[in-house]
Amino acid sequence: MNHGFLRVGVANPEIRVADPAYNAEKIVAIAKKAAKENVELLAFGELCVTGYTCGDLFFQKELTDGAQDALRKILDETRALATVLFVGLPVRHEGKLYNACAVLQRGVILGVVPKCNLPEYGEFNELRYFASGADAFGAVFLCGAYAPFGQMLFRCGEVDVGVEICEDLWSPVPPSSVSGALVTVNLSASSETVGKADKRRTLVKSQSMRTLSAYIYADAGRGESTGDMVFSGHGMIAEKGNILAENAPFADNALIVADIDTEYLLFERARNNTVRFGRKEGERQLTVVQLPVWHGALRRQVSRLPFVPEKDCDARAELILNIQAEGLRKRMQHTGLDKLVLGVSGGLDSALALLVCLRTLEKLQLPRKNLIAISMPGFGTTEETAQNALLLAKESKADYRIADIKASVTQHLKDIGHDLNVYDAAYENAQARMRTMILMDVANGEGAIVVGTGDLSEAALGWCTYNGDHMSMYGVNASVPKTLVKHLVAYEAARIGGKTAKTLDGILHTEISPELLPAKDGKIAQKTEDIIGSFDQNDFFLFYAVRCGCTPERTLLYAAAAFGGKPDDYAESLAKFYKRFFAAQFKRSCVPDGPKVGFSLSPRGDWRMPSDASVRLWLAALENNGN
Repeated sequence: MNHGFLRVGVANPEIRVADPAYNAEKIVAIAKKAAKENVELLAFGELCVTGYTCGDLFFQKELTDGAQDALRKILDETRALATVLFVGLPVRHEGKLYNACAVLQRGVILGVVPKCNLPEYGEFNELRYFASGADAFGAVFLCGAYAPFGQMLFRCGEVDVGVEICEDLWSPVPPSSVSGALVTVNLSASSETVGKADKRRTLVKSQSMRTLSAYIYADAGRGESTGDMVFSGHGMIAEKGNILAENAPFADNALIVADIDTEYLLFERARNNTVRFGRKEGERQLTVVQLPVWHGALRRQVSRLPFVPEKDCDARAELILNIQAEGLRKRMQHTGLDKLVLGVSGGLDSALALLVCLRTLEKLQLPRKNLIAISMPGFGTTEETAQNALLLAKESKADYRIADIKASVTQHLKDIGHDLNVYDAAYENAQARMRTMILMDVANGEGAIVVGTGDLSEAALGWCTYNGDHMSMYGVNASVPKTLVKHLVAYEAARIGGKTAKTLDGILHTEISPELLPAKDGKIAQKTEDIIGSFDQNDFFLFYAVRCGCTPERTLLYAAAAFGGKPDDYAESLAKFYKRFFAAQFKRSCVPDGPKVGFSLSPRGDWRMPSDASVRLWLAALENNGN
């Protein structure tokens, strides 16, 4: 397929009850439209050829024959289309009538899947008309030829596609919980009642999450009889618990389209050893399906900031901050220590760590003076960041101390015979290690814990000094990437308000820098993003290339969808990310403890990797991407 992306659609034609010929015209029209948009799988609603609300007309041979004639028309007029169509109609087989889905491609019936669970409660009385297809197996004669009949999967490359029909999803054990399908198509006719859309959405999201799969839900809509029920055409495309596209109830969209990342789903299944399915090999028929190849931009919403919540932002921020604080609280209780030592630089990471420390002390009902906040100005410290550190610590009522490191670092560099005018790694790292030594020694003297400030982005890129800011006694920001650090600090600024909010806002607008090189005209000379690249892009690469296991090619496709332009525009930045990520593993192999809030690079958490692994394969893939 297309780098593992599968383009799928949900169709919502306006039908006429018991008018198969008319409905076939509408189905064909949408199918042709979807094919122009390179849709590979297209789902229609339950019994869309006849309408779901035909009642006892289902017993009329005129209607079932008309449905078969309409299916012939659909086959004839879509013979040139590579799109796989999932169309609902009543099917007669061995003296029984089945509510079924016919799977079509290029004018051929690939298979017919009957509904397993037939509702007979409330407004539904399907057992009056249809037989269950749970145990159906074999072939059905339809439109002048035999087609596979029963519960089956359709194999597209490495992806197995399954079919469910409406109530199958609402049952305690849906067929997709057993079949192992990576993509499930559901043809539905779910009547609309107050609150039902939320339940329906929850079911679709939950099933795709539990089975680590994609779920394509096509609901019956306009044109169905409104004698006793109303249908809203509520369509959804979900992937592992997330709705990629949705046709809201009673919306006028005839077609919704999204690209499913099947390689990501396979990656998630491979790393999750508790996902098991009840299907044994040979229990289900399997039909191999060839899909077209398409080119172009991804049809899915891709956030530039994948680590930053887009919904329930305040609630998510509170949850993350409480996870951080709870981790530190437990560590303090376990060690029996009631004080914290924190290096405050006037930058983002130490600001967030300070805010977490304050929450922790509040949980333990300890005074804020138990936080020893130490500013350690060095060769690159500017007045701006020094003031940020001073104001934040004092407004927080912490025990604020200043330990100027310039003299001690100067003496140290002289002791090792280092030229003070050579601004190399030794010059920079001597300052970072001196700061860590001060924090550790103060903590020992005070009976306290050194709280680390380093974040997930820095760990990924190796942007920390080994045994310098790399080390602490507990790293509260260890799994918080820089983009999320900004979000959390902004949230706390808005929540706290007053002078603290003003100070935090100033920190948010301060250039990100380790401030290890001398300032120029009193301004920050060493700008982190000028050296390692944009944190927005690096966090993006971290999410897709590492967290989601995307290949370099697919990561570039995602980047183009999020930031604009062409995939190749981001190849150089991604190559730089890979080089830094691989080279920095030795630092991640020995990091302090810290709480996981979403994704972690701790060797005890989500990521295990040899420190001497080669990056060659990934760089070669990038080099070959444009060829």
